Amino acid sequence: MALLRFDPMTPDDWPAVRRIYQEGIETGQATFESAPPATWDDFIKSKLPAYGLVARNGTGQAIGWAVLSTVSARPVYNGVAEVSVYVAAAHRGLGVGDALLRELIRTADAGGIWTLQSSTFPENEASIALQAKHGFRVVGTRERIGRMNHGALAGRWRDTVLLERRSPVAGTE
Repeated sequence: MALLRFDPMTPDDWPAVRRIYQEGIETGQATFESAPPATWDDFIKSKLPAYGLVARNGTGQAIGWAVLSTVSARPVYNGVAEVSVYVAAAHRGLGVGDALLRELIRTADAGGIWTLQSSTFPENEASIALQAKHGFRVVGTRERIGRMNHGALAGRWRDTVLLERRSPVAGTE
């Protein structure tokens, strides 16, 4: 893998983040969403901005991103966050997602996030394998949890695999 740089995600990154998100949506295996949010403000409102990362290649081009989202407004869950990792289509399979998830976990652990979770389509075997490599375990399958409203699977009920990673350092006291 070529040299990668990780920068905090900012509003200036929105065009690249949006483009990469759209590429993920088009696979039909990344999200139930049918389109990225219209604006940065719409995108970031449910996220934890301190945990937004953009991966850049040697020329400074954004080629992937990762961010944590809140899972509940209840204070008891302040240390639980949902993981999103997206890699530009031209850079998939090159270790970008692996590096992004590693860095996201490092910053989450350092920031006191004790549980990371994800909800992944079972057909997205590469994502499940990547998460397993980084200590995520399958908690269960949420059967027919949502119906796709776009793409080749429009109208079809989809399962998701719920995965989680408990931090070995945060939330252990």
